[in-house]
Amino acid sequence: MNKITVLIVDDHTLVRDGIRSLLELCDDFEVVGEAADGKEALDKVKELAPEVVLMDLAMPVMTGLEATRRIRKEFPETKVLALTQYDDSEYVVPVIRAGALGFVTKMGAFSELVSAIQAVHKGDSFLSPSAAAALVQECQINMTGEGETDPYDRLTDREKEVLKLVVEGKTTREIADMLVVSSKTVESYKTSLMSKLDIHSRIDLIRFAIRKRVVTL
Repeated sequence: MNKITVLIVDDHTLVRDGIRSLLELCDDFEVVGEAADGKEALDKVKELAPEVVLMDLAMPVMTGLEATRRIRKEFPETKVLALTQYDDSEYVVPVIRAGALGFVTKMGAFSELVSAIQAVHKGDSFLSPSAAAALVQECQINMTGEGETDPYDRLTDREKEVLKLVVEGKTTREIADMLVVSSKTVESYKTSLMSKLDIHSRIDLIRFAIRKRVVTL
């Protein structure tokens, strides 16, 4: 039986080592490589052509969200399974939209991860119970008041990503480097998202982000 080839992407060495050790106990999988950030993940996908990528989301250099979007576009045969500690809709929805076929949390059981890898390898979707609940909640709160759309939902996935990085204190140049775009493009995203949210200062932007749980104190 052919083994499913897997690339593990996480910025923590201990996490990568732990996942590799567990997967190597199963006859179904072969870990062909590891990466510590989204940019390295793209290089490894190009070099190794893994069938499934286990993708963390919060990483330096290039986020897992951007890496997922790039893999989906440049290497469509490779399936992405988001594996992260976060299960809020702010994380689940964007990465699924970016092209991930599944979403599981690091707090889940190993058997859940095994099932998820097998599912996405076949082209099926897989959501952990907490991720599925987050999607249901997203649908339920998507409309507020008398049919008025939540301003946050007017943002594109990229604008939400830029919002998070801005309130985390990243400079325009740092954001541009992380997202592999120009500083001018980042400024355009910032202008657009602040206009959509009707917010005109960084302090108010931070307060909004905290209320929406985009960042936490």
